Amino acid sequence: MGLAKSRAASADELASKREMPCLVDLNPLPDELLVLVLSWVSSRSLVTRCRLVCQRWKDLIDSPTLWKLKWKREPSKRGLLEAALKVARRTPQIEWSRLGVLEPFGRNLIKNPCGTERLLHWEIQQGGDGWTVEENLDFVEGAEAQTCFVSSYMHCAKWQVVDLLKEGLWEDLLDICQPDIVISDWWGPREDCGCQYAISVSLLAANRNLVLAEFSLRPNHIPQWNDAKYQQVSHVFQNYGPGVRYIRFLHTGQDTQYWAGHYGARITNSTVLVKIS
Repeated sequence: MGLAKSRAASADELASKREMPCLVDLNPLPDELLVLVLSWVSSRSLVTRCRLVCQRWKDLIDSPTLWKLKWKREPSKRGLLEAALKVARRTPQIEWSRLGVLEPFGRNLIKNPCGTERLLHWEIQQGGDGWTVEENLDFVEGAEAQTCFVSSYMHCAKWQVVDLLKEGLWEDLLDICQPDIVISDWWGPREDCGCQYAISVSLLAANRNLVLAEFSLRPNHIPQWNDAKYQQVSHVFQNYGPGVRYIRFLHTGQDTQYWAGHYGARITNSTVLVKIS
């Protein structure tokens, strides 16, 4: 009985020891070693926790050395490192911590591009029976999901406004570097019903009303009895001038037979990327 209790107590003590945090004072370390240690911490924890410890830690976490160490170890972050180095050569100040957490370069800034969250994040204008979400009839390579938004027999529109500052960019970067803004959209029909599609993407000033650059396209409609293949629309904004703070991404669709239900343009994989050329 006593032996059993002793063993139980020992097991409890071991479990307690495993749960105890390992408290180590890192402040005696020189900057070079402290940066190396911190570079193994997750990006979000670095900014939301470690950066608040003291001024020294804040300065180290805001420095390029830490983020270069971190990104060099991760193959998936090589593109981000290359973009950051290009920005550093062209702007007087770079916000390394902001880049590390939000990673705005090469990331799709459109939320819910394929309809996996139904109509969440989109402003919509319903026509006919409105928008719905269905499985793709044609495979779209590189899409995050093989689903699409489907329009109806009357004009249907939906749009998003991307806040570039909120997504991780900053004023000097946008005004001085003017990184490429790459937009893309995929649209197509059903085999048994024709459709119409249009897209309009605007770069907006801080007041969200002034249009500084715009791309619009209304392709020829696709007739009934077709191959049901998707078509891609793409455009690159370059040298658009200072002042851009928002992107308005809008597209429309409907069918050409005026059939009740959802037989109109099928739209998916809407994309906005910011790239440093």
